[in-house]
Amino acid sequence: MTVTLLVSMLIMFVLTVPIALAIGGASTLAITTSGDLPLLVVVQRIFTSLDSFPLMAIPFFILAGSLMESGGISKRLVHFANTLVGSMTGGLAGVTVVTSMFFAAISGSSPATVAAIGSIMIPAMVAKHYDVNFAAAVQSVAGALGVIIPPSIPMILYGVVVGVSIGDLFLAGIVPGFLIGGSLVLTAFIISKRKGYKGTQSYTGEERLKAFLDAIFAMLMPVIILGGIYGGIFTPTEAAVVAVAYALIIGTVVYREITFKNIIPIFVKSGITTAIIMLIIGNAGLLGWILTKERIPQTVAQSFIEFSDSPIVFLLIVNLFLLIVGMFFETSASVIILAPILAPIAMQLGINPIHFGIIMVVNLAIGMVTPPLGVNLFVAMQISKVKLEQLSKAVLIFLAVLIFDVLLISYVPEISMFLVEMFEK
Repeated sequence: MTVTLLVSMLIMFVLTVPIALAIGGASTLAITTSGDLPLLVVVQRIFTSLDSFPLMAIPFFILAGSLMESGGISKRLVHFANTLVGSMTGGLAGVTVVTSMFFAAISGSSPATVAAIGSIMIPAMVAKHYDVNFAAAVQSVAGALGVIIPPSIPMILYGVVVGVSIGDLFLAGIVPGFLIGGSLVLTAFIISKRKGYKGTQSYTGEERLKAFLDAIFAMLMPVIILGGIYGGIFTPTEAAVVAVAYALIIGTVVYREITFKNIIPIFVKSGITTAIIMLIIGNAGLLGWILTKERIPQTVAQSFIEFSDSPIVFLLIVNLFLLIVGMFFETSASVIILAPILAPIAMQLGINPIHFGIIMVVNLAIGMVTPPLGVNLFVAMQISKVKLEQLSKAVLIFLAVLIFDVLLISYVPEISMFLVEMFEK
């Protein structure tokens, strides 16, 4: 059954069958050819995979991000970030990264971050004579922060399939997110200095305060989410519902940029995105059940341990493997399929599962900006109208920085675990 599953799935991937259909089709074919399992198992396992209270957080966080994206949040965050770092060398590139960090703490999605901020910042950089390929590259890599800085949909999925606290994962993602954001700002500054990209106008303290007050409702959202979770007021799923209510009030009452006319398209768009993710989750759950039944995780774990019982070697192999996986496969499916296999091995080798979850998410986030199938690249290409070959060259230096960051996060666990351990005391 395992051979049938893996071969048929590989063939479907080569034929570019959508990943949810490839996973579900290969799993169904494997069950059919096994001869000892009824087809009813397919429906049962897909339903069981989706019958989870924590998974309810996903559609609500998606909806909250869409509401904030359409509610005038992006331009206010851009303006506030511009008052902070816009005057330095390569200021607009720095504004792009800082704004993406703010928006990441709202949306939980990398492509949404690229679309919302890139539609403003890429044209703004081009208008100030920044190279269009550099502008698109900065936005692509900054968008990766969308799944690293909490709330994060891949972190929710990892927490569900591995059985660890989603709140702890959110907390563990904060410092790595700021580390990566800071390294991207520094890289953009160095490149901008070499190419002569100057900053924008300087702002007075009064202008900065005014921009801060204008954007404060947007920046309060992650504070409410994480503060509510760690204050014991609500669970991550309940926090997602609170986020929707908050985003709806801000967009309709405070900023007044969401009307009844455009609220229906927002719900439809969020519903479609949720359906796609849930379809992947359900079929990946079926695949995971088959792999567990065939004892694949145990076999892989034993092979790893026989090869080397060193956590250093294991993390190096896993990082290389996940970087390759991220280049070709969708992040949610990769988490659901690989986390149940890799996390138990990590725990056997003494690696904290929360720390390992951050390693997985950061690696797969890098995959979103890695050719040939990096989704962030495609979103940036649509906005900037550049070709994939040009954008791929421009993004290489940033990829080198991101790989250095992920190695640092892997081998210095305190970066991820500092806040988690502090709150546990």
